[in-house]
Amino acid sequence: MASRPRTLTAAAAPVLLGTGLAIGRDGFRLGPALAALLGALLIQIGTNLANDYYDFLRGGDSEDRVGPLRVTQAGIIPPETVRNGAFLVLGMALLLGLYLVWVGGFPVVLIGLTSLVCAIAYTGGPFPLAYHGLGDLFVFVFFGIVAVGGTYWVQTLAFGPEVLLAGAGMGALATAILVVNNLRDIEADARAGKRTLAVRIGPTGTKVEFLLLLLLGFSVPFLGVAWYDWPPWTFLTLPAALLLIEPLRTVMTFSSGTDPRSLIPSLGKTAQAAGLYGLLLGVTLALI
Repeated sequence: MASRPRTLTAAAAPVLLGTGLAIGRDGFRLGPALAALLGALLIQIGTNLANDYYDFLRGGDSEDRVGPLRVTQAGIIPPETVRNGAFLVLGMALLLGLYLVWVGGFPVVLIGLTSLVCAIAYTGGPFPLAYHGLGDLFVFVFFGIVAVGGTYWVQTLAFGPEVLLAGAGMGALATAILVVNNLRDIEADARAGKRTLAVRIGPTGTKVEFLLLLLLGFSVPFLGVAWYDWPPWTFLTLPAALLLIEPLRTVMTFSSGTDPRSLIPSLGKTAQAAGLYGLLLGVTLALI
């Protein structure tokens, strides 16, 4: 429960996408691909545990929380145990990263250390990113560009504009998950002093952000076909958008008088859409 298994698609999808692109460019390497996948999952789990602990510590998770149960706030697991679990899992990711450094060199050192620091700094440390409206940027960069680009790099030792484009599309869909989460918690976060981007720009701005992220994500196949000669079957990624019809309707009709729990199903469907997007785009790019 503390590891939040339903969120792990956000970690796996960009690795699948980066690997698919590496296959399409004849650069696939099984060992680095598996290590990248396991490392991404460990960092996601470690981030979730740290978030569970630090949100409880800072008062971000209180008794009026409407989202999924948090084990620290609910008293299911002692806070120190959750904190130690976070550091243990991130330590495992660090050890795994040594292999990826051996494969990919200094760029992996930079990516790995920054990812580990931000996993804690997302809700912990002297300047928690999520509490200062930077959570959306963090997710876009690390669950999109960094995850896709890093996966591609450790297999091919190369990076290019098309990798950046694919990473931006994946990052947009991953960020959309966070936007639904923050819209649901907008009032509770404001009371707790958690100044997420949703709190800062309000419900209307958050709705616009959600729509723009979806448009960015699903414009990527068109841009890839136009700019980088991606095959036309790249458009097979577009059916993932069907999963977002209901979340889009729910988000767009959300207002201050709406029960925030109505967004819980939309959160799950947006996560499913992001996972399917990464899988489908990765598979189609593998066939370049």
